[in-house]
Amino acid sequence: MESKLYHPILKKHKTNLRTYLLKVSMLLMSIFLITACSSPSESSNGEKHLHFLYNFSTNSLDPHVDSSYVPLRAGITETLVRLDEDNLTVAPWLAESWEGEDGQHWTIKLKENIKFHNGNTMDAAAVKASLERALNESVAIQNALKIDRIEANGYTLEITTKEPFPEFISELVNPNVSIIDVTETDFINKPIGTGPFVLTSFAPGSKLELERFDDYWDGPSKLDSVTFSFNEDANARTLALKSGQVDVVYRPETESLESLQAQGGIKVESTATFRVHQMTMNMERESLQDIHVRRAVDALINRQKLVDSILLGHAEPAVGPFLPSLPFAPTYEASESGAEIAARHLNNAGYSLVDGVMQKDGKPLQFTLLTYSARADLPLIAQVFQSDAKQIGIEVEIRQIDVPEDYMASNRDWDLATYSNLTAPRGDAGYYLNATYHPTGALNFSGTEEPELTAIIDELNRTVNQEERAALAEQAADYVHENVINSFVLHPSTIVAYNEDKVKNWVTTRSEYYMITNQLDVN
Repeated sequence: MESKLYHPILKKHKTNLRTYLLKVSMLLMSIFLITACSSPSESSNGEKHLHFLYNFSTNSLDPHVDSSYVPLRAGITETLVRLDEDNLTVAPWLAESWEGEDGQHWTIKLKENIKFHNGNTMDAAAVKASLERALNESVAIQNALKIDRIEANGYTLEITTKEPFPEFISELVNPNVSIIDVTETDFINKPIGTGPFVLTSFAPGSKLELERFDDYWDGPSKLDSVTFSFNEDANARTLALKSGQVDVVYRPETESLESLQAQGGIKVESTATFRVHQMTMNMERESLQDIHVRRAVDALINRQKLVDSILLGHAEPAVGPFLPSLPFAPTYEASESGAEIAARHLNNAGYSLVDGVMQKDGKPLQFTLLTYSARADLPLIAQVFQSDAKQIGIEVEIRQIDVPEDYMASNRDWDLATYSNLTAPRGDAGYYLNATYHPTGALNFSGTEEPELTAIIDELNRTVNQEERAALAEQAADYVHENVINSFVLHPSTIVAYNEDKVKNWVTTRSEYYMITNQLDVN
């Protein structure tokens, strides 16, 4: 029976394309089965092997620039500190301790007796060289870390930031600040890290083969080897798990979850994360410079309908970027939405419906909407928005792109984009606000330059007291909300499915950073 909330465009879209997509997925799956390494959990020689299937592919494993964070997720590299997801605090990892009472002069003590995969010692000089390479390779890292100079002595780092920056240590959680041995220079194909697994081969866009690092500082894994492969087709990922070709699948097709659970021996985990699906608005486009138009876009988004019909309840509606449970998330008043409300906002902007076309001064209102298939729900959200906009005379052209970060940063020929972002992966609001709304932010795809908002973020960056930081973060999020700088659609849960008869100690993390660990095992 069709749900009252099931959107007509979804039904039409899925009905018309279901057979085609199934055929394509089966073909992809056949190719995948033929070309992928045969990877049962235990190989014929008795070795323990795990095959993990991820939804984003990458053509480069350079940890300092790879936006898919595969080296860290695959257990090749590690960072100086990591996120304690239970307490939302920063915990030691390669670093043993740190101090920096003035927020500008930092002393970081490294753990000793840690080896890189090539046997070289990870000391302060090696870490300094790695951090300096990350700074040289990425303007985003320069802006995020604000490092002025680094000094190395034995196993101690002395780091001075350009200005007081109390959250400096939390920025070291960033996978793009992973520590590697820079004396080895094939960063794209074989980075040398300190993690529990050594990279043995890399087929760009396809898979990695990994072997246990016996000298791993935190105790060697019980697994002998891991295959970390990619497939951006959600249905193909589901079929791979059902067939037993893989052991763990990241983000299987949502519609397949009941059949996966019914098959037996498969466990499905749905975990709330720090992620938000948002409608990014290009503030450089003339129409979107009018706040009434941005309010109309926001009003056209029926969040609960999208949660129920696309994510099948594995999400919650979003008003702002942060989960309501986070201490720095504002409390918002309910706002009206729907086609009539959107049309009213457009009337306030000078638009009117003429012969079924929303127009102003004879010029129709049209949007180019970017989306990408690696997150299967985003194209469907785009389809729903396109349908709802059409009801009030707005034509929306949907354009599929491959790597959203690259496209949005390099091209300004678009108006809107469905985009998914981790908003508090460090357990703090500073990362998202700096990256997305500060003029120097690496993810400021909307082109936001709001002096008042920038001043709030700058003040946040200088503030140590956590209560004051939370208040400033709320103030910034309120500014974004009131001025409709981007719209927020929903907070999706991360869904992982795996063979529970084989896989032991899998943990679905809220940060989505830590996947292939030394604790993983198979029966």
